Amino acid sequence: MRITCPYCGPRSNEEFAYRGDAAPIRPAGDASPPPDAPRPDWMDYVYLRHNPAGPHRELWQHVSACRAWLVVTRDTSTHVIMSVEVARDVARPLRRPAPR
Repeated sequence: MRITCPYCGPRSNEEFAYRGDAAPIRPAGDASPPPDAPRPDWMDYVYLRHNPAGPHRELWQHVSACRAWLVVTRDTSTHVIMSVEVARDVARPLRRPAPR
């Protein structure tokens, strides 16, 4: 499998490290609840993952070269890579405004 790094060009997948599902969005932090209070949003974020057959967005890091974090859209059935994006560019529209 070859991944095309936006900075380094096409490379073998051996230069990259798979870091997991790119879909989960980190819940907002809240310092007010007591430490032992149940937080179902955090439980879902940390422990629940989908295992799809077909197109899937994944986080990869180019550990052997530029160290960039990438969002790779890959078909898990055929391993065909459909797109590669810089993770920072994908995350910008998802950022929440800072609490005031």
